[in-house]
Amino acid sequence: MRLVALGLSNGEIAERLVISPLTAKTHVARAIAKLDVRDRIQLVILAYESGLVRPGG
Repeated sequence: MRLVALGLSNGEIAERLVISPLTAKTHVARAIAKLDVRDRIQLVILAYESGLVRPGG
């Protein structure tokens, strides 16, 4: 979630993790579904509110 919170696209996340863009997209979509949020923005908000991601970190 940290990479999503940094504003990276699926392609950029894939490059950093050395996975395919489709795999990155799948992981993001599964996180959205499992955490019952609507989109990437809500995913990032949840990450900050729950302490999974910290500003500047």
